[in-house]
Formats: sequence, structure tokens, C-alpha cells
Amino acid sequence: MKSFPHRYWVEASASADSPVPVASPGLETLLTAPPVEYDGPGDRWSPETLLVAAAADCFVLTFRAVAGASSLAWVDLRCEGEGELNRVERTTRFTGMTIRAFLTIPAGGDVERAARILEKSERTCLVANSLACPVLLEPHVATQGSGPVAKAPRKGPAAGARTER
Repeated sequence: MKSFPHRYWVEASASADSPVPVASPGLETLLTAPPVEYDGPGDRWSPETLLVAAAADCFVLTFRAVAGASSLAWVDLRCEGEGELNRVERTTRFTGMTIRAFLTIPAGGDVERAARILEKSERTCLVANSLACPVLLEPHVATQGSGPVAKAPRKGPAAGARTER
């Protein structure tokens, strides 16, 4: 990793009725638009979906790093993100986010250890740590060949609690 601080640059521009291209040097340009909830077309990424995607993506990338550092063997991880937008004291903002992580580990793997590594990944995810809203992790761990991924056991008073940011 490079030394801090890290800086990220993007550009967004538009005309009165066009999609908004979002660009960053060396990356594919994304065309965005308002979501359906704001009378947008619903066929493009929006700032709202991009924010939730950033949290889910960061969680997956953080898990990959934490699992590697912890020597956790794993098969695959699927992550669902859901953000809730609401009005609070006349301000529209995200009021909560849920990250549902579905992890498969090799047969015979330690489900509780894998769940702890998912939880550590949520605690160290830089996007989740940068949000003003609470983030709830719902970890689900299964061993390979055991069928559908089931909810992982959680221990302690914080089990299922939203993490205050």
C-alpha cells in the first residue's frame, strides 16, 4: 500500500437533460442518472446505488485482504448491500445500511472463525467507516458442499447490532 494521504479524483458533467458521465483517469466512464425514486429512468447507476455499491465492494475487497492476512481458506463471497434513504430533521440522507455477506469456506473449515473475519472486515472497511449512518453486517457462512449458505453464529452483546459511525 502507498503512504497516506491517498487522493482520488473524479469529474461529473451534464447538460440539462442528459445522463451524467462520471469519469476518472484510466477508468471506464460511467453514465449515471437519478433513480426511479427521484423520477429518473431507473436504467443507470445513480449516486444512491453507487454509494451502496461502494460499501459492498469495499467490504469484499477488505475481506479479501483480512482473510489473506489471517490465512483463512475460502471458496467464494457474495455480498448484498442495501441502503435506506430517509428524511431526518428536514435533511434527506442515508439512515442505515445493511451488508449481507454470504461466505463459503472449504469443507471442514471453522465457521465461527470465518464469521469473526467477516466482522473484522466490516469494522475495518474504509467506506463503511466513512459513512455517517449506521452499518449492519449480516454474516452468513457455509462450508463447501453443505448446501445453501446459512446465517453464521454471532456472539456477544453487539450481535446483530448496528455499528455506530
